[in-house]
Amino acid sequence: MTAALDHLPTTDVDPFAPEVLTDPLGFQEELRAAGPLVRLTRHDVLALGRYAEVRAALVDWQSFRSGAGVGLANFHTEAPWRPPSLLLEADPPHHDAPRRVLGKVLGPRALRTLRDRWAADAEALVDEVLAGGDEFDAVPAIAEAFPLRVFPDAVGLPEQGRENLLPYGDLLFNAFGPRNALLEEKLPRLGELSAWVNAQCAREALAGEGFGADIWAAADRGELTPEQAPLVVRSLLSAGVDTTVTGLAAVLHAVARHPEQWARLRADPGLARVAFDEAVRWESPVQTFFRTTATDTELAGVRVPAGRKVLMFLGSANRDPRHWGPGAGSFDLDRDPSGHVWACTSASASTSPGWRPNRCCGRSPRGSRRSLPPVRRAGDRTTPCGPGRRCRCG
Repeated sequence: MTAALDHLPTTDVDPFAPEVLTDPLGFQEELRAAGPLVRLTRHDVLALGRYAEVRAALVDWQSFRSGAGVGLANFHTEAPWRPPSLLLEADPPHHDAPRRVLGKVLGPRALRTLRDRWAADAEALVDEVLAGGDEFDAVPAIAEAFPLRVFPDAVGLPEQGRENLLPYGDLLFNAFGPRNALLEEKLPRLGELSAWVNAQCAREALAGEGFGADIWAAADRGELTPEQAPLVVRSLLSAGVDTTVTGLAAVLHAVARHPEQWARLRADPGLARVAFDEAVRWESPVQTFFRTTATDTELAGVRVPAGRKVLMFLGSANRDPRHWGPGAGSFDLDRDPSGHVWACTSASASTSPGWRPNRCCGRSPRGSRRSLPPVRRAGDRTTPCGPGRRCRCG
C-alpha cells in the first residue's frame, strides 16, 4: 500500500539557513532519523537524507529529472537565470553528446601530457606556501590557488579576468538555493560575471590549443552543434574549477582533522586516490542537489506526483551509517569509498543499465595521484588552527 504525502514526517528547519550551512551534521542526522522521505515545510519540497533513497533517485533519471533544474527553481514553470547547463541540467538524450565530447576532452589520454606540468606546479606552490611560514589558510593558499594556477591554462583562457572564476562559481552554487541573504549578496555582480564567462566560451576568445579548442573542434566534426559548444566550455569554467577547489579543501580538512591518516598517506602516497575519494565522501564538496519528478512515481513507499521538487542531501547520504557502518562520520583510509554520491555522480545516469555516474568536469584533474608529489615532503603533522567554515548553499 502506498502512503500519501500528507502522512510524511516534516521538519520546519531551513537547510539553507546560515547556521545549518555552517554546521549541517546535526540536521542531517535528524533528517535521516525522521525517515527515508521527509517534507521540508519551509520550501514545500521533499527531502532524501539516506543513502539508499538518494542513490535510487540518482539512478532513476527517467523519474527524477535534471532538466527542470538542479536547484529550487523549476524550469518548467519559471525561466532559468541563464541557459541551462547541457551537462548538469539536462537528461538523455540531450545530455549524451556533450557528455561524450567532454569524456574525450578530459579523458586519460588527453590529461597524460598535462600531468608532469601539473606535478611541477604543485611542487612550486607547496614551496611557496611553506616559505611563508608553518601556519596558513589552506583553502586560499592551496585549494583555490592550485586549480587557478593550472586549469585556466588547460582550458585556454586569456590571462585577463581569471579572478572572476571563483566569484562566478560561488554565485552559481548559491543560485541553486532560495533567494536568501547569501544569494542577494552575490546578485549585484550577476550581469558582470555572466557576461565575462559567456565571452570566454567563444571560439575566438580561447587559445588555439586546450580543452576549449578541443570542444570547438568537436563541433567542427559534427559531434556538437555550434550552439552547444560554448555551453560545454561554460561547464568547465564553473564545475571544473569550483568542484576541484572544494574537493581539495575536503582533503586538506580531512587530513588536518585525522593526523593518523595523514601519517599513513605520507608513508604511502599510493593511497592518494583513496584519500581523495574518502575525503569527498566524508566532506562532500556539494552537499545538496534537486531533482524534479517527471511522472507520478513511488519513492520510499510514498506516491509522489509529477512536478515535485526532491532535494537530495548528498552529504547526508555519504555519512549514512545504514550504508557506511557505525564509523561513517570518520575519515578512514581503510574504507572502500567507492559508491559515494555527490555532484559528480548526481547528474543524469547513462541510459545503459546499472550505476553509471556522470563524469564531473573536475574529477579527472583531481584524480591523478601523480599530481600529489608534495605529500612526500610536507610536514609530519598537520594541526588545525581553527574550525572549518562552510559558506554557501551548495
